[in-house]
Parts: sequence; C-alpha cells; structure tokens
Amino acid sequence: MAEGISVISSASVRGAYGASKSMVAEKSDATEATSFTQMVEKAAGDAAQTVRESDMVVRSGLAGEASTQQVVEATIAMESTVKIAVSMRDKLVAAYQEVLRMPI
Repeated sequence: MAEGISVISSASVRGAYGASKSMVAEKSDATEATSFTQMVEKAAGDAAQTVRESDMVVRSGLAGEASTQQVVEATIAMESTVKIAVSMRDKLVAAYQEVLRMPI
C-alpha cells in the first residue's frame, strides 16, 4: 500500500454524505424566504427522522433481517446526526449564556 493513501469504507462515506445533505442550504426565491424558525424546525425534523430510520435498521439487523453493512451505515448516519445536533445545542447554549452576560 502506498504511503499517504488511506482506506475509507463506503459506509463512512455514505454516512457522511447523508449527514451533509441536511447541512446544505436550500435555494429559495426572493419572494419565498424561510424564517430561521422554519429552518431549525426542518433540521430538527430531518435529524429525528434519520435517528428513527437508523433505529429501525438496527432493530432489523438484530432480528437478522438486515445485513451488517446496512446496520453499520445506519449507525454511522445516526452518529453523525447526533454529533451535529449536540454541536448545535452547545452553540445555542453558549450564545444564550453570552446574551445573559450582556449588561443592561
């Protein structure tokens, strides 16, 4: 194996791709602008859906109905989604604490 070349599994690539799809901003017309609240609601809904789907695949894997590859891909997608959600929560909490520290 040549130096500098790393092996990346297709599962991790698919998981990263699936997680990155929700991070891309949607294109909108000037007349149809989405509010920040709608954007956050959509992102939270997409994250919850990813976790639900991953959980179903993992349960299917435990029952012997899904392959190990599918279970690993679902687990990686869920892990990526949870990491992003936790990161966003931490940023929101830090911003809220910063607002609380502002002098009145």
